Order: sequence, then C-alpha cells, then structure tokens
Amino acid sequence: MGRTKEERVHDVFESISKEYDRMNGIISFKQHNTWRKDTMKKMNVEKGTRALDICCGTADWAITLAEAVGEEGQVTGVDFSENMLTVGREKVRKNHVPNVTLKWGNAMELPFEDNHFDYVTIGFGLRNVPDYLQVLREMHRVVKPGGLAVCLETSQPTMPIFKQAYWFYFTYVMPLFGKIFAKSYAEYSWLQESSRHFPGKKELKQLFYEAGFTSVKYKSYSGGAVASHFATK
Repeated sequence: MGRTKEERVHDVFESISKEYDRMNGIISFKQHNTWRKDTMKKMNVEKGTRALDICCGTADWAITLAEAVGEEGQVTGVDFSENMLTVGREKVRKNHVPNVTLKWGNAMELPFEDNHFDYVTIGFGLRNVPDYLQVLREMHRVVKPGGLAVCLETSQPTMPIFKQAYWFYFTYVMPLFGKIFAKSYAEYSWLQESSRHFPGKKELKQLFYEAGFTSVKYKSYSGGAVASHFATK
C-alpha cells in the first residue's frame, strides 16, 4: 500500500529541515526573500494585531510578521514537521523574538477557535496539503471578519519560452541542486511534482471564493512562477 500525500510530505520536510533555509536561497536564487518582503508591504500589517502563519516551517515568515505586529502583537506559527519546528525555535531564540509561539499543528484542522486572528498566512505550504480547499476553509474560519488571509506560493507561468525554461529548471536542475547541495534528490523532485499540479492564479483565486472569502486579489512574481493571493473575509 502506497504512502499518502500527507505522509510523503511529512517525510520530505522531516528529512530536509537542516538544509531547508540554505536550499531555499539556492533554488530560488534568493528571490524568496524579495517575494515575501513585497507581500508583507502589500499586507500593511498593523501594530498590536494577532497573526497566524500556517505551515510555518523554519519560521522566517513568522519572525517577519512578529516584527510587523510589534511588541504588543502576537504571532503563532504551526507546522506538522517537528524537525522544521526545531530549526524554527532555535531561529526565534537567536533573533530574540518573544512574541512568536511555534507549535505542532495540521493545516487541515487548525487547533484554534473561530475568528481569532487578524492575519493568516501560508508561504510555500498550500501545494503540499492533501486538500487545498479544506485548508482555505480553515484559514477562513480562524481569521476575523474583515481580516486578511494571504498565500505566497509557486504558480503556473504562461509566457512562452519562459514557461518551458521554468519547467526544465524545476524538473531537471532543481532536483540536481538538491542532490549536490543537500544529498536529497528524491525530496527536491517532490517540490517540482507538487508545483506542477498546483492551480494557476485564476483557479486559486476561485478556490478562495469557494472557501468563503469576499474579496480576492493576486500579484505575480518572476514571470508568473510565483504569486501572492490576498483574500479578505
């Protein structure tokens, strides 16, 4: 009997946790920081608010959110990989960020009450879950009315030539980088598999509406290879 998507994803991130940050910089040519910085600028996070980062991994976005909400605010990060959380907790400790709490949790069934957060984010995590719509419904459930849910994720480039170059890189070059720099060919092959089957920008926008959000906008980055969706409850 084969493993489920959830089991496979869990094993991938348990395996690559120690090299995750370094590999993110390599495979994205360090553009992941630029995409997140611009997304945060558009979120215009207010001081003293409460934010949740789903699939928080090694806590980069959670720490950035903590700086934005300030000392009076609070950020919670959840992930289902204990190894990723271990790396994240050490990063939070070293950066002296007291208003971040990291805890184990499943994005499919968030351990929080309804209407609890002002902001809910998920960065490069949605494509890894078993049911995209279920996670978006959970994001809608825990964000306050008028609150903002944001997804930063790989997307489907449509520009001719660039599209072919993108998929050649994702299919053949990126797993090779994983093998060379992290000794993890199979794990980085998973990243291109999950990206290939992820919805395009318009399809993901429609899923946000199906989850109950009333306003959804998106912005593309790097020729459409990545996009941020901004959804208001």
